[in-house]
Amino acid sequence: MTKDFLSKKVGKRIVDLRTEKGLNQSELARLCAKDRQAIEKIENGKVNPTIFSLYEVSVALGVDLHELLNF
Repeated sequence: MTKDFLSKKVGKRIVDLRTEKGLNQSELARLCAKDRQAIEKIENGKVNPTIFSLYEVSVALGVDLHELLNF
């Protein structure tokens, strides 16, 4: 598994969870104190987020970090 592949899988998982919760990128960004562009880059697999950033996103989505990374 490559870093790019993993980044895209994580991003897709965030998109899926975000849409399940009925949130857009701006709303998710506000909930985890990030800007919309940061969320967009994570979702598109363009950045390699830190584990803490993923934790912040998971809290904002109301899921455990384990659930966020369960794909």
